[in-house]
Amino acid sequence: MFYGAEEFKVKTEGGGVPCISFGGGDKAMVIIPGLRLTGMEGTARPLAWYYRAFAKEFRVYIIGRGEDIPAGVTVRDMAEDTAAAMKSLGLERACVLGASMGGMIAQELALAHPGLVSRLALAVTLSRPNDTVREVISRWLDLAGSSGLAAVAKDYMRSGYSEAFLRKYGAFVPRAVKAMKFIPKERFLRLAAACLTCDTYDRLEDIRCPALVIGGAEDRIVGSGASPEIAAKLGCACHIYEGLGHEAYSEAKDFNSRVLEFFRG
Repeated sequence: MFYGAEEFKVKTEGGGVPCISFGGGDKAMVIIPGLRLTGMEGTARPLAWYYRAFAKEFRVYIIGRGEDIPAGVTVRDMAEDTAAAMKSLGLERACVLGASMGGMIAQELALAHPGLVSRLALAVTLSRPNDTVREVISRWLDLAGSSGLAAVAKDYMRSGYSEAFLRKYGAFVPRAVKAMKFIPKERFLRLAAACLTCDTYDRLEDIRCPALVIGGAEDRIVGSGASPEIAAKLGCACHIYEGLGHEAYSEAKDFNSRVLEFFRG
């Protein structure tokens, strides 16, 4: 029922990298998630269910961030950790989906290790800092320092989801936040600051694998223009969800099927 879902850690020079794997297909797919306020522990089954559309054709690997997050860590550093984990798992020529910060990491992965990536899907992400993301990250760093990660979680939900979603479910935000088990604050601060180190814009033409870019027209976290900007540099297809924001990948009912169709080639 849960597609052989399992949780484990892959040892790399930067410490253990948490991974989730599921699916019975003979092709490899890697998902690089975005900036998280909570850990991956205990999420294998719900994530396998959420991404079940890929389970028949792929063995899916969700690769998180390493245990050791030093001060000054960069997106490029995390791409190297991801590459090390993929190599340890024997993965090459994988279809890679990166969302938000995961999309930043995926770009660096495709640039530095092209042999690991056969097709690249980038969702609600950016290739260089802009005024929108600078303001958001600054606000989150201030909130985390003054009020804790629960305040960041509330801000993210109000900024990341569409107005339609918030009208329907906004009353449940405090309850959802209360149930969260947050990562250490210092870890979050270092990961959040790393979002501003993404700088692939001038190198995007060096990505040679087929790519797909997906964004939200109302993205209030990375900005609505970030996805079209990447697609224009890559010369690839770009789909923008009208009325949706940063959580377009979770709100759009056809997101997974759209990515699957692209990965099928």
